[in-house]
Amino acid sequence: MLWVLLAAGVIALATVIGTCIGYLFKDISQKANDCVIGFSAGVMLCAAIFGLVEPSIEYGGRWGELIAISGIFAGALFLGFIDKLMPQLNEKIGVNSSNGQGRVLLFVAAIAIHHLPEGIAVGVSFGTGSVSDIFMVCGSIAIQNLPEAAVIIAPMLKSGISRKRAMVIALISGGMEILGTFFGFFAVSVATFIMPFALAFAGGSMIYIIIDEMVPETHGHGFGKIASYSALTGFCSMLVFDGLIEKFVS
Repeated sequence: MLWVLLAAGVIALATVIGTCIGYLFKDISQKANDCVIGFSAGVMLCAAIFGLVEPSIEYGGRWGELIAISGIFAGALFLGFIDKLMPQLNEKIGVNSSNGQGRVLLFVAAIAIHHLPEGIAVGVSFGTGSVSDIFMVCGSIAIQNLPEAAVIIAPMLKSGISRKRAMVIALISGGMEILGTFFGFFAVSVATFIMPFALAFAGGSMIYIIIDEMVPETHGHGFGKIASYSALTGFCSMLVFDGLIEKFVS
């Protein structure tokens, strides 16, 4: 449980640091922003494949590949369903997307909801019993939180939301990951037989976020090439990080 608390603390700290960066560098260039998000996408992709999907196949035994495929699509479909549900939820809670603050809050709400499966991925990774896998997944989410938390601050401040309120909203958004971490950990602890599927589900959620949101975001402003190389750099950096962790714990 101590390690779970530590992992939750790491991703929460990354959100806090990212929020502070957002305050300090409100006018970060679009090119730099795309590079950072691209790097984060590469890091997350490596963690999703080697830290979640690959262990899912290993623990799935005879039906490992089939379980992994079904889990990946289940994770992607879950987030796709959430995306479709968002407009209906906004109408019910009365969030008005026609004004500046309303649009910003919808943007933040979407990020907060997507933080939940990211947190679940961290919690589920503890089921593998591999320190390397845990570090890989937790590290990738923490790295991804830095630019994401920074990015949501500037739009909130520009729309007229106070600095104090913007900080609280950003922290609540990041808090969803802590919730997901404990949920994922207890789920695989109580029902270990679901672990192969849960690992693939978490990996599929992360891959969906990369393909559906992060890649399009980095390729819509004319800096797609450098963002792609940044993603490759992130992927390879995580490979090196994983290798160092394995050597350290062996």
